[in-house]
Amino acid sequence: MANYDVIVIGSGPGGYVCAIRCAQLGLKTAVVEGRDTLGGTCLNVGCIPSKALLHASHMLHEAEHNFAAMGLKGKAPSVDWKQMQSYKSDTIETNTKGIEFLFKKNKIDWLKGWGSIPAAGQVKVGDEVHSSKNIIIASGSVPSALPGIEVDQKIVVDSTGALELPKIPKKLVVIGAGVIGLELGSVYARLGAEVEVVEFLDVITPGMDAEVQRTFQKLLTKQGISFTLGAAVQGVEVKGNKAKVTYKSRKDDSETTIDADTVLVATGRKPFTDGLGLEALGVEMSDRGQIKTNANYATNVAGIYAIGDAIEGPMLAHKAEDEGMAVAEGLAGQHPHVNYNVIPGVIYTHPEVASVGETEESLKEQGRSYKAGKFSFMGNGRAKANFAADGFVKILADAQTDRILGAHIIGPMAGDLLHEICVAMEFGAAAEDLARTCHAHPTYSEAVREAALACGDGAIHA
Repeated sequence: MANYDVIVIGSGPGGYVCAIRCAQLGLKTAVVEGRDTLGGTCLNVGCIPSKALLHASHMLHEAEHNFAAMGLKGKAPSVDWKQMQSYKSDTIETNTKGIEFLFKKNKIDWLKGWGSIPAAGQVKVGDEVHSSKNIIIASGSVPSALPGIEVDQKIVVDSTGALELPKIPKKLVVIGAGVIGLELGSVYARLGAEVEVVEFLDVITPGMDAEVQRTFQKLLTKQGISFTLGAAVQGVEVKGNKAKVTYKSRKDDSETTIDADTVLVATGRKPFTDGLGLEALGVEMSDRGQIKTNANYATNVAGIYAIGDAIEGPMLAHKAEDEGMAVAEGLAGQHPHVNYNVIPGVIYTHPEVASVGETEESLKEQGRSYKAGKFSFMGNGRAKANFAADGFVKILADAQTDRILGAHIIGPMAGDLLHEICVAMEFGAAAEDLARTCHAHPTYSEAVREAALACGDGAIHA
């Protein structure tokens, strides 16, 4: 048994960042993790491995479609799926070992095993009970399942199984047109699979800017991904090495069955709090299975806190990281703040899609007057040179004050371009502030400046 100032349950982005910040601020810290490696879902079976496959498959796409036009002649590369999986595994190992190094550097104890909380101030790992002044739950989330559909991780897979298929399927049916489904669908479409996305709603990427949704679907369709929208999946039947997906049209109630080699169930994620003993402790939970917390991430049980996917809010690694730092700084007597109006979201397809803040739809619902400045990457010299001219940058600003309220980018490096707008929003900047800031030429970032200019007298290259 050991005594700590803080024990963090879970070593994902929220947990490990929280632990490091606690240690930096002088708190004796331990982390409970049952996996053989640190990093949680994100580093092991989520963000990092999926980005490795997205990168590799994009390189294949470039070789097949753009190399010849640039004067790079030769036979198109073939896909060695086993080697690509090995590259993905090496990427995971490099990152998880990096977290292990950071734990040693910051003198954080790794309590190996699955944890539970038998009482406030106590964490049980295996047969040992450790005491701690503060317990922070950063247990993350797991894929949501559809009722009546069994995920066997062979024919019917979730996001974890989709990362390690034994071979590239001829036909992949993706249930759900959200971030995970479209990213993994893009991977397999580039690798030669026929990909069909079945979505309950009438739009893809629910909650995003409507213009981005339409443009994104059009570009993905051009890349060979087909979409069936407004379709309620009724069931998945597995026979041998094949599956049949049955859905009903929400328009006319007609029923359709499609064949697939692999079915990816990508219908979102849910908080993972199993085995922690929260019910016995009397920790308040929401109807959606989230841990209820106050503005300081404290639960209703003294000394127990929660962050990340286990609580309310978008299930994003960087949101969990910010909360992890905030709760650590609060325990150390500081006064942290997380600005939930400036939490970016990114889809790592090609082109990338990135957004922050308000959408046109949300502003109209609020009855708030705004102006939209938009600039197409077709007017950006760097994008045209790099065969990356699809998409646009849109900046939304208050009609009276010109203060930036949101931004939406679909195009090359959208996830990176978004962050100068995030910084501007954090400082309460106006669109004119961005418009008057010199941007290097030729860069993709000039499109951001042009969109800011379009909020005023007009873009130069439009």
